[in-house]
Amino acid sequence: MQKVVENVKDTSLGVMAVQERLYAQRDEAYKEFQSKLVPNISPDVILGVRTEPLRQLAKELFGTPEAEEFLRQLPHSFYEENLLHFFLIALIREPSACIERIEAFLPYVDCWPVCDQATPKCFRKNHSLILPYIKRWIESEHIYTARFGIRMLMNEFLGDDFREEYLDWVASKTGDAYYLRMMVAWYFATALAKQYDKSVVYLEKHRLDAWTHRKAIQKAVESFRVSEEHKTYLRTLRSH
Repeated sequence: MQKVVENVKDTSLGVMAVQERLYAQRDEAYKEFQSKLVPNISPDVILGVRTEPLRQLAKELFGTPEAEEFLRQLPHSFYEENLLHFFLIALIREPSACIERIEAFLPYVDCWPVCDQATPKCFRKNHSLILPYIKRWIESEHIYTARFGIRMLMNEFLGDDFREEYLDWVASKTGDAYYLRMMVAWYFATALAKQYDKSVVYLEKHRLDAWTHRKAIQKAVESFRVSEEHKTYLRTLRSH
């Protein structure tokens, strides 16, 4: 257990207990695999715990004093603690409480898997409440806060609650940050599957930068949700 002790930032019993449970499920081969997927964080903070055990641990801890203490302790020491943190948040049923926890945690999100793997179920029936927060998250200069906001907009507002202005919110996110540009491309590829007539205009008018434009088309062409007719036309728009 020496490795855990050396990396611990907070020695409270609750946090230590969580770390010990995570450390007991470490997998060195999986750690090496994860380190390649998340090159922007140090391998030293990755234990190598697989996703399903983390989700199961979140279910076991949810609603306990141990979980409450863990959620209060930020920043965490390990990548898997951040994943567990968001999995716990996603289980919160009361939307205002869930949003409060998300707002407290987003500044500490430092990689795409932590940003992308948790989706609060309580958002589905509370669109009017979450929309102003999503807009603010998208406007954030913090890459992973903006990425999370775009993903929530993609997940929740490309159906019956879609409005064309949401495309503008996402198209307005510019810059060189790879993980943000990829999320913009992912959003537009999904929009092409669900709101084709409105979203294709953004490609026809070159509203996205050249890299994101091409990546959005690539992902749409690879998607089984986009019709072959639409894919044929999208291929003609590849040049920017």
